[in-house]
Amino acid sequence: MKKAELVFIPAPGISHLMSTVEVAKLLLDRDERLSITFLIMSLSYDSKTACYIDSLSATCNRIRFIKLPEDEPEPNTFLFSLIGTQKRHVKEEVSKLVSQSESSPDSPTLAGFVLDFFCTSMIDVANEFGVPSYIFLTTGAAYLGLQFYIQALHDEQRVDATQFKDSNAELVMPCLAYPLPAKALPSAALNKEWLPAFLDQARRFRETKGIIVNTFEELESHAINSFSNGNTPPVYPVGPILNLNRDGDHDVESDKRKDIKQWLDDQPLSSVVYLCFGSMGSFGVDQVKEIACGLEQSGHRFLWSLRKPQPKGKMEIPSDYTNTQDVLPEGFLDRTAKIGKIIGWGPQIDILSHPSVGGFVSHCGWNSILESIWFGVPIAAWPLQAEQQLNAFKIIVELGFGVEIKMDYRREFFYDDNENIISAGEIERGIRCLMELGREKVERLKEMSEKSRKALMEGGSSYTWLGQLIHEMVDNIP
Repeated sequence: MKKAELVFIPAPGISHLMSTVEVAKLLLDRDERLSITFLIMSLSYDSKTACYIDSLSATCNRIRFIKLPEDEPEPNTFLFSLIGTQKRHVKEEVSKLVSQSESSPDSPTLAGFVLDFFCTSMIDVANEFGVPSYIFLTTGAAYLGLQFYIQALHDEQRVDATQFKDSNAELVMPCLAYPLPAKALPSAALNKEWLPAFLDQARRFRETKGIIVNTFEELESHAINSFSNGNTPPVYPVGPILNLNRDGDHDVESDKRKDIKQWLDDQPLSSVVYLCFGSMGSFGVDQVKEIACGLEQSGHRFLWSLRKPQPKGKMEIPSDYTNTQDVLPEGFLDRTAKIGKIIGWGPQIDILSHPSVGGFVSHCGWNSILESIWFGVPIAAWPLQAEQQLNAFKIIVELGFGVEIKMDYRREFFYDDNENIISAGEIERGIRCLMELGREKVERLKEMSEKSRKALMEGGSSYTWLGQLIHEMVDNIP
């Protein structure tokens, strides 16, 4: 039996790593010929990654993790700079794998690299070893199509996407069924400093053997069909890839988890709105006060993951408050004690799966959208950065089962003092729309939730695409 080894290189940070591990598990569960080595890049301020890997080491057969040496990236270009400095370390580790394979007939053969979409520079290393590269995209197929569209617009028609910043234009692109407001373009496409990397990323995607996408055909049929013209590498929609076993939530203490569950158990069915803005999501004091007032005025029960912004100018992940009274309106906690609960970082899977949760105010990170669909919890969109405005457009306009807090809200990747403030009135209106959602939207979401589960079952669309991907990887070993 021919054995194959894949080298996975996720981007630094816990959220990308967790999705990548889940796709690795899918591959291993389907084909016993496969084994996988993860090469892990670390960020000095990210303590969660090490805990997460430790939690997996005992349970994940045929996966091993190798931590690469830490190199200090250049300021401002920290992500791409860090990944670039790691190429030599990756080459060293892959050389060891190849030597082991050549010295032992029982060792698996190197079959290819699976790269996070931020790690396209590692294609060069794969080429040196004469093996194919596959990209793993942790966001949706519409984002991939948009990135190819912006790159083609630039390279073939000399149109610079940054001209659309603050524009009221609408863009018609093959990956979307409706015209996209230019204000919903990803932040990287509108920023002169980031655009070159965004374009280069798309060009390098075109060099790969295939692109694995965390989506499913029924959710993004229009986008997936747009790749069938042969102008791009094959696209494999194998999702939804979710961490339903709560790996990575080990920093949520068991007592805190029980306390949250107990509070939710005491609430009526579908009565609670959950507010969470992702691992990087936090707001300044003025915006926190507006959210609090909007919640109170709405009268709805709430569970709010309130995080403290990182110090200005520092690349750190938001932390939990030691005393939330410092940032909330005076008397707010007393007045809402019977209907609301404020937490720090929470176990999102536990919360969204709880029957008392009836709505989710979200930053529209792709993982959060997939989780909300899986559990049938509607979203009120409040995007912050990256491609989240596009994701908000998808659920509100294209899919028709989300509502809007503010679809084109945008702010810097790391918190700054100049954030736009959304008023309590807008927040109240959004929460009321969310918690009083019409039957048609509820039914549409319920149907998509069922389709998301069927996609992964034997004979489902993602199950079939995964089989095709494995055939391509293992049966065509160079």
